Amino acid sequence: MRAADYLPAAFNAAEFFVARNVAEGRGDALAIVGDAGTFTYAQLDRAVRGFSAALLEQGVHPGDRVVLILPDGPAWAIGFWGTLAAGCVAVPLNPGLRAEEHAEIIEDCGAQVILNDAEPILRDAEHAPGAYARTHRDGFAFFLYSSGTTGEPKGVVHLHHDMWICARTYGEKLLGTSASDRAFSVAKLFFAYGLGNGQYFPMDVGASSVLFAGRPTPEAVFEQVARYRPTLFFAVPTAYAQMLAALDAGAKADFSSVRMCVSAGEALPASIFNRWLANTGLEICDGIGSTEITHIFLSNAPGECVPGSSGRAVPGYELRIVDEDGADVGADEIGDLIVRGDSTMALYWNKHERTKATLAGEWIRTGDKYRRDAQGVYWHAGRSDDMLKVSGMWVSPVEVESALTAHESVLECAVIGREDRDGLTKPHAYVVLRSSGEAPGDLAGELQSFVKEHLAPHKYPRWVTIVDALPKTATGKTQRFVLRGKAPVEV
Repeated sequence: MRAADYLPAAFNAAEFFVARNVAEGRGDALAIVGDAGTFTYAQLDRAVRGFSAALLEQGVHPGDRVVLILPDGPAWAIGFWGTLAAGCVAVPLNPGLRAEEHAEIIEDCGAQVILNDAEPILRDAEHAPGAYARTHRDGFAFFLYSSGTTGEPKGVVHLHHDMWICARTYGEKLLGTSASDRAFSVAKLFFAYGLGNGQYFPMDVGASSVLFAGRPTPEAVFEQVARYRPTLFFAVPTAYAQMLAALDAGAKADFSSVRMCVSAGEALPASIFNRWLANTGLEICDGIGSTEITHIFLSNAPGECVPGSSGRAVPGYELRIVDEDGADVGADEIGDLIVRGDSTMALYWNKHERTKATLAGEWIRTGDKYRRDAQGVYWHAGRSDDMLKVSGMWVSPVEVESALTAHESVLECAVIGREDRDGLTKPHAYVVLRSSGEAPGDLAGELQSFVKEHLAPHKYPRWVTIVDALPKTATGKTQRFVLRGKAPVEV
């Protein structure tokens, strides 16, 4: 489906997802619930328009980039939708990144405003409310930053109509959202997956969103589910594995309010699906999405889940699996997955060559290897490059290797993906030391801590293996495939 066939040229996403609910009589319905407070749609609409007016009064102009470095909560929602309401471009960032990583992205996007404190946002929300800017359905609305193969951040540019497309496809056809739903996402709002789960899917129909600022430990998640009783529950496979481990250790959880569990961010192993079903009585509808396509475009459907698979194409998206020449492959043959859908990014900001390499007309190369069986079910077969998906977020082996080699004991190293006992991918580092002989003390633990100090925590290698040498080609390139072929690590 194409937005141009349904939406007028003048379209503001904030007005659609926030103000429309008030106009259609849902002003008293709860838009946001959580430990940080509740907002009805009428209250949120006023706060969004107040913040928008304050932003423009401070000299910000339509089209300017506004960076959000905030925990999930009402201020995040007001800042995001208020930025779009002003005709500006929202750039949500992971608060857990290092200051240097934030600075790099802020410079790349040319941000005019940085929102990193909830209190000023909530104060500005009290400003006399303004009107929603007259933006174009194809105008820039928000950037989502995703790491490239070298760890260099890529600004994925999305348009005002992209969230509407996702709501009409995955939200309507797979989630079947209604005004009586309450959504809770373990994945945070800065993440493309979390943004849909916790904002525009529930707000598309006047439903509620549970926003939680804290660290999503199993105990914290169980407590939020028990307190706020969501009907839609979203998490990544790593979170499901952690919750299952907590349940196995004796923790108690009540998911009786939940009608549908969703997973994305990385492939969900069949073992986790089966264990979750046995523990809770709930299927996990696993799917695949991407920052570039805004949300999920390939998914299992309720009542039709095939454990270990990615399911079938979400209505509204077209998928192909092609060979190196771009020709379609046959059933059960592995090829490159390409996708066509109107929520696909406009471009990578400041990365013209990378944009051309990723987009092919209306089709986008996902970078994933897939096969499709005779029943039309899609099965993930790995990445087309060396990138790793860890806890639902991309990790560049090159970036981790660079951090490791900064340690005085490391001569060189190679990082690959290795599955843990739950079948989830984590970084495994093979390290050659500067001095030969036995590794001193707990060097593996020291190296892990060293990486944690220099990179975001989810990027550190879960295993460190000291080796005498790395496998190389005749030209000196490390052969990661040789390392991948080694016996799995016991964990």
